[in-house]
Amino acid sequence: MARFQRGSLRIESRRKGPTWVLRYYATRESDGQRVEHKLAIGLVHDFPTQTAAWARVEKQHLSSQINQPDARTRVRFADLAQHYLENELGEQTEAVDPKSHTTIAGYKRILKNRCLDRWGKRNALDIEPLEIERWLKALKREEGLENLTLDKIRRVMSLVFKHGQRYGLIPRTQEANPMRFVRCKTTSSYEAMILTPQQAFAVLMNLGEPERTLTLLASATGLRISECLGLQWQDVSFEQSQIHVRRTWTCGAIGVPKSKASQAPVPLHPLLAESMQEWKNTTPYSQTTDWVFPSMRCKGTQPRTANMLVEDHLKPAAVAAGVLTENDPRRFGFHNLRHSLASFLVRSKTDPKTVQALLRHSDVKTTLQLYAHSVSEDRLAAQGQMLDAMLQSGGRAVN
Repeated sequence: MARFQRGSLRIESRRKGPTWVLRYYATRESDGQRVEHKLAIGLVHDFPTQTAAWARVEKQHLSSQINQPDARTRVRFADLAQHYLENELGEQTEAVDPKSHTTIAGYKRILKNRCLDRWGKRNALDIEPLEIERWLKALKREEGLENLTLDKIRRVMSLVFKHGQRYGLIPRTQEANPMRFVRCKTTSSYEAMILTPQQAFAVLMNLGEPERTLTLLASATGLRISECLGLQWQDVSFEQSQIHVRRTWTCGAIGVPKSKASQAPVPLHPLLAESMQEWKNTTPYSQTTDWVFPSMRCKGTQPRTANMLVEDHLKPAAVAAGVLTENDPRRFGFHNLRHSLASFLVRSKTDPKTVQALLRHSDVKTTLQLYAHSVSEDRLAAQGQMLDAMLQSGGRAVN
């Protein structure tokens, strides 16, 4: 894969001390040969990390200098994608806008499984908006992908093109970024399955330990499953009746909470604390840095795996409780418990700001628009209230 667009950095010994040097190749006009060139960027003393040296390259707009127009017109989408993978999805320690492990894994999966196979060998500047739209429609028609999935593919491709423009790998004009003109529906037909408290209890009764305590924890707190699995006993404060969300566990790796709001402490009710304490007294891994829900197969060195918990425990318990039928095609997992909690609280006339705080949403609109689902009984009661008001004004009342 061509990488001439960016060059490479290395440290060389020079008179003033160790120096960052940008190495790149350019075509020599006299004979058309590709030859190496070097540009001194600065002393290692002033730019102690490679990230800082690359920032210096960008500040001086050196990337655009070493990429002549004739070279930029030959940049493939694969080249842009590779540059994006290395510089935006690589080491996140010093990133200005660090991304979570799940976000990085998702973006890489989209690029590898979708975008590169279709567009990788194409000249980036030759890709047309309408052919991208036709491709997305074909994915929906042939593979049944949801609108939100297609929109995520569109957004990842857009990030790649914007990244290329930012680094000067392609021109910074509207025409050089076809994604600016690609239209994609963002509405989803998906509606989360909501459990009543009675249904949730029935599911609990068909689970063993520690799956029962884990499911009770997710049901009562609204914690995401990655946050539940990321808990260590030091995060559970029985004295302060709080659970601290400090890390996540997903895709086999420790990650950071989804947002700043997600790091807010979660209340620990005495009833939930009782179940958590019973499990702590039972588990062989109860030290402060032990995982609350450890993998016994891995001898407690890492937490359980979410998808295996769903397939091996949660779904069978839901079937046994009559909540799901065998081979039910609907999506069902721990996130349904989070939706169910929000819906129950809103239906119970709980203040929306309280629901927002419990679910740790950054915006109350997310709580009300995405998580507060109404059920048929609520809609029927609301309709009855309107009819009652209308007909009472005319001398009739709804029975």
